[in-house]
Amino acid sequence: MGSLHPRPPLAGLARAGLSEAGLSLCLAAVAGAVNAGGFLLAGAYTSHMSGIVSAMADHLVLGAVPVVLAGLLALLAFTGGAMASAMLINHGRRRGRPNPYLAPLRLEAGLLLAGGGAGWLVAQRSGGLPPAALATPLLCFLMGLQNATITKISGARMRTTHVTGIVTDIGVELGRLLYWNRAGMLEGRPFVRADRAKLRLLLGLLGGFFLGGVAGAAGFLVLGFAFCLPVAALLLLTAGAMRQP
Repeated sequence: MGSLHPRPPLAGLARAGLSEAGLSLCLAAVAGAVNAGGFLLAGAYTSHMSGIVSAMADHLVLGAVPVVLAGLLALLAFTGGAMASAMLINHGRRRGRPNPYLAPLRLEAGLLLAGGGAGWLVAQRSGGLPPAALATPLLCFLMGLQNATITKISGARMRTTHVTGIVTDIGVELGRLLYWNRAGMLEGRPFVRADRAKLRLLLGLLGGFFLGGVAGAAGFLVLGFAFCLPVAALLLLTAGAMRQP
């Protein structure tokens, strides 16, 4: 069954003070920061489910059952994050809240702060990093939560936690942009035209994810888990900008 309330177009959030590009770029930067920082802290790219599932298959053949189970836990955590986002958004819609997408973003920021604080305490007391078996599922949950949220907001048109689909769409639009519309071959058919606005947004998402990754890697190297604070602050600011007037 469909939801009780229609999904607003992503561009409609501009009424709440945040444009489609602004929302997408903020979330892409956050995902890049968490993904890159998570690799340094937990040794895994926590938004890359394709790689995790492939690694599970490889290690199953090699007989490395603990690695397979760790991958399965990460996969389930990502799925759980997506489920939590859907439940929170649908609950908000049923309650008639003006912007039901605030809850999952706030939850992501809160869990990021809590996880960062716990990691900082472990690092202070033991002089090392928390076990990857604990850090990786949390980060995967956060990435699933965020990816499902932007999916719901955009009507499945947009992703921000991984770039495979973004790069594919960039290639499609570049193919349209470079296509030679020879008049003799048209025979009444419409011109092949690229969606330049979409291409600019996609390039911005790719750049935002990369720059977020650079900031995340540098921030976690210098500040450690304290870098979770500015990342969570960016999420909260994004959520605040979405607030209905």
